[in-house]
Amino acid sequence: MADSYDIIVIGGGPGGYVAAIRAAQLGFKVAVVEKSHLGGICLNWGCIPTKALLRSAEIYHYMEHAKDYGLSAEKIGFDAAAVVKRSRGVSAQLAGGVAFLLNKNKVDVIWGKATFTAPGKIKVEAAQNPPKGAKGGGDYTAKHIIVATGARPRALPGLEPDKKLIWTYFDAMVPEKMPKSLLVMGSGAIGIEFASFYRTMGTEVTVVEVLPQILPVEDEEIAAVARKRFEKLGMKILSGAKVTGVTKHADSITAHVEDSKGAKHDITVDRMISAVGVVGNVEGLGLEAIGVKIERGIVVTDGYGRTNVPGVYAIGDIAGPPMLAHKAEHEGVICVETIKGLHTHPMDKNKIPGCTYCTPQIASVGLTEKKAKEAGREIKVGRFSFIGNGKAIALGEPDGLVKTIFDAKTGELLGAHMVGAEVTELIQGFVVAMNLETTEEDLIHTVFPHPTLSEMMHESVMSAYGRAIHS
Repeated sequence: MADSYDIIVIGGGPGGYVAAIRAAQLGFKVAVVEKSHLGGICLNWGCIPTKALLRSAEIYHYMEHAKDYGLSAEKIGFDAAAVVKRSRGVSAQLAGGVAFLLNKNKVDVIWGKATFTAPGKIKVEAAQNPPKGAKGGGDYTAKHIIVATGARPRALPGLEPDKKLIWTYFDAMVPEKMPKSLLVMGSGAIGIEFASFYRTMGTEVTVVEVLPQILPVEDEEIAAVARKRFEKLGMKILSGAKVTGVTKHADSITAHVEDSKGAKHDITVDRMISAVGVVGNVEGLGLEAIGVKIERGIVVTDGYGRTNVPGVYAIGDIAGPPMLAHKAEHEGVICVETIKGLHTHPMDKNKIPGCTYCTPQIASVGLTEKKAKEAGREIKVGRFSFIGNGKAIALGEPDGLVKTIFDAKTGELLGAHMVGAEVTELIQGFVVAMNLETTEEDLIHTVFPHPTLSEMMHESVMSAYGRAIHS
């Protein structure tokens, strides 16, 4: 007899474990199938460990610039192995926390690789190194099965990562030593975060981006400010260029780069990172066999996680962009609460914030200025620079910009875009405002504390309506 559940979640990443816990809270009998690590890529090899690395780099940067703050520090250096060890320790601690939360909520963990044999039925092939108390391989059934298998790095033909000279973000997180030179292929969030980390630690970094703009999903003006700062910090950026091939050497690699004008350059570096996006893990699950609709590697869902096959759901990266942990978590909650019959709302992807934790940080939500214009909206745009903010100057972080975009007719906040220190912590204020359908009048009448970086948000709003005080 197969073990039976109300809900089985395939994948123990942010979307999967959050969905499982919420389902258990709602009284369902729940199991999570995981084959390698609870917490998924985000916790073990993505969001969390990269932030630990970037924190080490940030502190190292401040130590190098101690004199800017009237301080002195001698014999500044770092131990690459210790930096990596701290990062891995942070991930291990949080992975243990996920296991604790699942156990606390009486969610069974099934350790292995799941494949659909029919709607509502899966076969699990046991995996190695199961955690204590986990169930193993076998047949399992559930009224509802949620697929949350995440994504993996995209590989370009002829430029496939080899773990030695060409790295994915997995390899870039655990270097045996810091390379003296590095080429990063791709300037999205993953590529720029690693470029920023390695440059801060002293590596000569070159970024190659096929599009004219780095950080392609961000507002053009914000991306331009960020680029200027990256280059000021010594990063070399080639936009409108592509890596057409590589020549590998014993302990270095030469990238053959072609720019938008057809000119060709050879760039030899110690290591190269391939950061050209991710692809959803939809293969090997038996989804096609049970009739689940998949388009361009994405499982088609209805906004509530439901696929075209009753009782089968998909959330997170395999359900389409933006491929972000917080989007996956929210989708998991929506999906489970819909199954329960609660009043839910479909995911509004326009109100999902995006954050890039480089130096300087970048954060955004909603429409860019270009997208708003393309949508035919008449807009008002506000801007406020960090140089006009007392807290930013006191922090020694005077470079940055806050930009807000409003509908000129209704006062609706259409988008907010920031570059500078701690903007990843500030953006949620605008996210809340958009969800509450706040107008410019509401924001102008809101009292922001002084002295804080958040005052720049207020000034940017007032700027859009010609009322900025400090600029």
